[in-house]
Amino acid sequence: MTPKEALRGSITEAAAALRAGVFSSEALTQAALERAAITQAVLNAFIELRAEEALVQARERDREAAQGRWRSPLHGIPLAHKDCFERAGHAMTVGSRVLDATPASRTAVALARLDEAGAIDLGALNLNEMVAGPTGQNPHFGDCCNSRDAARISGGSSSGSAVSVGAGIVFGSLGSDTGGSIRLPASMNGLFGLKPTYGRVPRTGCFPRAFSLDCVGPLARSAQDCAILLRAVAGVHADDPSSIDAPVPDYPCALASGAPGSRVAVIDTGIAYHTDISSGFQRLQEVASARYGRVPHVVFDHLGACYAMGDILSKVEAATLHGEWMRERPERYSQAVYSRTEPGLHVPAVRYLEALNSRSSILSDFLAAPMADADILLCPTVPTPVPTRIEADMEGQGKVFGVVASLTGLTRPFSYLGLPVLTMPMGLDSNGMPMGVQLIGRPFGELRLLAMAQALAADIGWNCSPQAVAP
Repeated sequence: MTPKEALRGSITEAAAALRAGVFSSEALTQAALERAAITQAVLNAFIELRAEEALVQARERDREAAQGRWRSPLHGIPLAHKDCFERAGHAMTVGSRVLDATPASRTAVALARLDEAGAIDLGALNLNEMVAGPTGQNPHFGDCCNSRDAARISGGSSSGSAVSVGAGIVFGSLGSDTGGSIRLPASMNGLFGLKPTYGRVPRTGCFPRAFSLDCVGPLARSAQDCAILLRAVAGVHADDPSSIDAPVPDYPCALASGAPGSRVAVIDTGIAYHTDISSGFQRLQEVASARYGRVPHVVFDHLGACYAMGDILSKVEAATLHGEWMRERPERYSQAVYSRTEPGLHVPAVRYLEALNSRSSILSDFLAAPMADADILLCPTVPTPVPTRIEADMEGQGKVFGVVASLTGLTRPFSYLGLPVLTMPMGLDSNGMPMGVQLIGRPFGELRLLAMAQALAADIGWNCSPQAVAP
């Protein structure tokens, strides 16, 4: 196996090759950097590629390995992350021209944990401006294009995270998710993407969209790789008071079981699915039924309300953060981000507090009703096939709100509830583009989600190797 060939495989396979001395971390990192450079002109996954720093890290990991020190399964493995995480000595852009280019004085907790695990960081990845958008469109740094078809959207806002993994540049990436920003791009690029339980992963040093909704989570080509990444970054941290002190399971070691005995149900969302999505989802249900038994349908009458209240929280909390910048430098915002954020300045305080205070009771109702007899609920990730960049252009006159609603209708409600949700591939649509299904779990039920996703992916014969448009 060559380093270039290894980039098409899994973290586990690359880690085994590193330990066996098949190649070095420096050679693997160099191959990843070359892949990044080759694909950049077509896919535009990176905002900043930090080649020399990555090679320095890789050489240090190789020196440690020669001394018999292996930090974790991520030792010497190339990753890259959404440019909404602070990295000491570098200016975080958040895909925007609003912030001053001041180098950060600290490194985000999640990135620091990956550093400690021995991972290599190739640089800062492209994203929707201010982590606000489901398309991967960015008028400041250029659109991030789908790894399988550059004419189609990558999904967002963790667009570069999905594209860099889908294109075989890196083995995994961290993104952030407020209303679908991990799950949408993961689905559209044929990946596994996990929005953990709210508070599962510390957010210190991660630029916020909405503090009561934001989650940090992994995107990867397999459930196993997601499990390795989650294991590295999960757990309470003193600098993040919203992080929750709960045990962190050994996710990778527990996946082989396939979550036997799990009770699975389909949640009827009331949203119409494109025929390709309906067909793919029906096939996935049949596969789930063959493994787990009968898959009944359940309903939740407040799912639309969850979307609406999640939207209120997102707009108000974002407007609180951006209000001063929007007054002082409105010209630095795209019209899409400005128009989506500004309404939060006009939402009555009583509406915001209603949305905030209702969440715990609605979550209780959700766990007691549709999840009363189910461990995991299923629904598609996106109700339509992956649109073209022209079709989903949020800068088009009067298009932004329709585009956002059409793509996030199935993801935002579960962000409001704070539940863990994993998207996994369920096949290809008639255009040859990936379709995703969401596995929705109980609080801190990530292990069951990952184990089930691994089992179902094997059952449908999903090919986890990159299928990128670029050479």
